[in-house]
Amino acid sequence: MSGIMGIYCLNGRFVDSADLKWMADILMHRGPDGADTWVYDSIGFGHRMLWTTPESLLEKLPLVNQTGDLVITSDARIDNRDELISQLQFDNCPPEKITDSELILAAYEKWGEQCSQHLLGDFAFAIWDKRKQSLFCARDHFGIKPFYYYYQADNIFVFASEIKGLLCLQQVPRQLNEVRIADYLALMMEDKVITIYQDILRLPPAHSMVVSQSGVRSWSYWSLDLHHEIQLDSDEAYAEEFRKIFTEAVNCRLRSAFPIVSHLSGGLDSSAVTCVARDLLTQDGTELHTISSIFDKITECDERPYINVVLKQGGFIPHYVHGDESGPLSNLDEIFQYEDEALIGPSHFYPWQLNRAVKELGLRISLDGFDGDTTVSHGIMRLTELARQGDWEFFILETKAVAQNFDIPPHTLFRGHGLPYLKDLAKRWRWIAFFKAVQQIHKHFGGSRKRLILQHGLKPLIQAVGQWWQRRQHKQDKSVNSVAPQIPLVNRIFAERIALDERIQKLGGSPKQPQSVREEQWLTLNQGLFTYTLELMDQYAAIFSLETRHPFMDKRLIEFCLALPSEQKLYGGWGRIVMRRALEGILPEEVQWRGGKADLSPNFNDGLLNRDRQLLEEVVRNKLGRLENYINLDFFQEAYQRLLLESHTISDQDCMVVWQAIILASWFDYNQLMP
Repeated sequence: MSGIMGIYCLNGRFVDSADLKWMADILMHRGPDGADTWVYDSIGFGHRMLWTTPESLLEKLPLVNQTGDLVITSDARIDNRDELISQLQFDNCPPEKITDSELILAAYEKWGEQCSQHLLGDFAFAIWDKRKQSLFCARDHFGIKPFYYYYQADNIFVFASEIKGLLCLQQVPRQLNEVRIADYLALMMEDKVITIYQDILRLPPAHSMVVSQSGVRSWSYWSLDLHHEIQLDSDEAYAEEFRKIFTEAVNCRLRSAFPIVSHLSGGLDSSAVTCVARDLLTQDGTELHTISSIFDKITECDERPYINVVLKQGGFIPHYVHGDESGPLSNLDEIFQYEDEALIGPSHFYPWQLNRAVKELGLRISLDGFDGDTTVSHGIMRLTELARQGDWEFFILETKAVAQNFDIPPHTLFRGHGLPYLKDLAKRWRWIAFFKAVQQIHKHFGGSRKRLILQHGLKPLIQAVGQWWQRRQHKQDKSVNSVAPQIPLVNRIFAERIALDERIQKLGGSPKQPQSVREEQWLTLNQGLFTYTLELMDQYAAIFSLETRHPFMDKRLIEFCLALPSEQKLYGGWGRIVMRRALEGILPEEVQWRGGKADLSPNFNDGLLNRDRQLLEEVVRNKLGRLENYINLDFFQEAYQRLLLESHTISDQDCMVVWQAIILASWFDYNQLMP
């Protein structure tokens, strides 16, 4: 992890090196091991260095190639180093002397604008091509490394690893983007480009971009293949291949000049990363640090039985953070010194606490199990696949097994994955298939066939016809104004002014539900929320001059898992079955075959309503007025009062409504912004 920044004066003016130095000073936390700048007439780069890999100790950035035609600044860890060194012919230079930035620059020299397709790892970089008089930029496949920019045609293009690195320049306006605020309040983070500041944008994941006097041109250099499926000979073959790819994903992220710490929560994902990393490091006689959140007061959130069974295997240096000693509002003033946007998730204070402790330990590289759920997939949508195939006997076996393993009522699974198929058959007038399905459901589940036909056949059909008629009438009456009624927190006048309803319809995705495990997994991996969360995690590590590495975000692993048949994701009631099989003998059995994970919401609720009660009341009393143009204050107050009065039966909806408004108002107040 490091910091990059650059200025390209499209109007021909010379870059002021003082501006680059100021940008580098603002981003000092991203790279305390040194800073440097490079300027040539109307183009200039800057860099903040954080040493992480052995090669980075030799690195000097910005880097100019031998001919002086190309210059690079980068924040990168390249994982396919051996492959690239072989292809790029480094004249017998020892691999340990070749830096990742040199590899990227050589890749650009060989493949030009297609170079991003040949890179594997986490990266964001910019290359000045003197011959073409153009700036080439790229970002990694999932957006682990950030890249923000501001562009004004025929005037200026500036970029940086963080928004604050842009806002420090006089040429960059500090104007709020109300569309981003609406997206946040609507819980719709699908836009991968915009930020909370007007005209400050993000280069999306898996995108390259060229900036020249002709303008800006960007494109996607890679995407996940929804239709590819892997076929191997046996369950053992799938497990062996998973273990091979996952081990390599962890191993790549162990390339370090310093000791490494792993976030160990006790869940399947973090334990998998921790145990595999421990086994790899033990081969070199190195012990792995671990850090875990523990809960002495809110004991229902405590995962120590699972954490301890991992640590019992040995090879670890454990550390702990008490997760129930502070609350979600406790450190906001410190966080807002670095956090550029108000869009903070309700679990933000856990990585804050863990990263602060890692910094205090003198460590700088951490592993985590981020979103192994999505990468490997629980595969619950396989129940929908079985229903659509009419295999109700296997459907009920899997439903009962899932219910037992994950403590979910069977009827909940049946309503979610079996009945929708019945309704779909009725809406499409497929009555023969419908009655066959009713017969099978009656045979295996019992219950009244008459009720199934009336409630899940005729009633959905009538509703579908009614909805069709309403849409037809709506098209005829152009004066009808449809503001999204499902977002009551948003001020109606504000929603109408920015056409929020139309934006939700455009970006909110198709109303059609995914019909397979792979389709659901593909949609989740492509969500804007996925990108936003990774950016947030980078920010929370950068605050403490740390680099967080995510083995489950390995491109090879995600491509493999997405292409697996659905029975390798859910079988015998066990989600992520291929991973459980693959880690036999590596994970403790208690973790390998555990069902769910601890629900941390009791700790959040207690932190907000008890530990941070005074801070909460202060925001509501003195700061909420800043949002009157954006939120429905009456709706907020109703949710807030219910939260205070019904603290033992808090609804998730009320909690989220209050949290969104509180965090947005606090951010506005800290930055002294008025709508």
